Amino acid sequence: MGSRTQPGSVETPIFTDYEYNFPAIRGIQAGREFYVSMCPLRLIPKIFVFDEEELAPEVRAQRILNKGRLPALTRYILDNPDDYVFSALTASVDGDLRFEGAAPAGPGIRIGQIRIPMAARFLINDGQHRRAAIEVALRENPDLGDETIAVVFFHDSGLSRCQQMFADLNRHAVRPARSIGVLYDHRDDLAALTRLIALRSPVFKGQVEMEASTLSARSRRLFTLSAIHSGNQALLHNLKIDSTQAPALAQKFWEAIDATVPEWAMVRERTLPAPDVRREYLHSHSLALHALGRVGNTLLRESADPAHWLPYMGRLKKVDWARTNPEWDGRAILAGRVSKSHRNLSLTTNYLRLRLDLPLTPEEQQIEDAFRQRGDA
Repeated sequence: MGSRTQPGSVETPIFTDYEYNFPAIRGIQAGREFYVSMCPLRLIPKIFVFDEEELAPEVRAQRILNKGRLPALTRYILDNPDDYVFSALTASVDGDLRFEGAAPAGPGIRIGQIRIPMAARFLINDGQHRRAAIEVALRENPDLGDETIAVVFFHDSGLSRCQQMFADLNRHAVRPARSIGVLYDHRDDLAALTRLIALRSPVFKGQVEMEASTLSARSRRLFTLSAIHSGNQALLHNLKIDSTQAPALAQKFWEAIDATVPEWAMVRERTLPAPDVRREYLHSHSLALHALGRVGNTLLRESADPAHWLPYMGRLKKVDWARTNPEWDGRAILAGRVSKSHRNLSLTTNYLRLRLDLPLTPEEQQIEDAFRQRGDA
């Protein structure tokens, strides 16, 4: 029995004498054959069943599914039905796997179909969260079922080999720097706003590292794009303003901060090297921008009118941003290094609020009291 397709439809695997029949391309890696096929999304949850959650790690070939990741992945598919991108799944087949080339020689020998008994077991080596997200998304939008995803099939050579495949596939995986994620994200309005400010604002123009999220000791940049993004995220969080107003409001806020930090202007004027500023002061670090954004958010929640919040900005001139300021010890600096932990972010925010004569929230007051009781203050 062969494949059955209708004109204009996507060829899909069908049951053939109790077999799956996948159109495929054959390749070789490390002397082993593997096969690449296109599988309709509606079949992914049916043939790739994840049932190893109760097994001990040493007898599993995958990590436990992190269900906390699924909502974001699922929303990504559902919110971008015309523009989502998923990389291939990688799977091992525990059972007979036969390839039939379209021709006995020439290019056709690598193109054909693989036949897999329905009793075979499919194990995902890479892509279990994509598989689970596809299953959830299909419940809400069944029309996605006719779309396809690439699947790379290997023959299952035992538990040890499958575990090694998982280790190898994840060994060199490196999460991209947050800055380049912001730079390349064209779906997120806040990322677009941050790029706009970084490229056009007189405060940041020419002073932002757009790709890396950390700056080398000799970098001539003063800020990272990810640090500005954190500041903007805190600044604009849950503000009831028109989205078209946000870029101008954020730019005005950072210009007001800039007016209180003479070292930023000195770097732009090239009278003070950026590495010296980063080494001797805190105000260009991600921790400081994030804390400043939090303080700004409090003011803007009361009123976005500059006549309300601009007078507070002048009080920041009282802040001693020098690392040698002993008030930063334990609050923003631990063991001589700037700490970006949640506690240190809260303590740094508290310090700025108090300098601006702003009240602390009950949670912030609790953190502040604990800090002072320990004798850190």
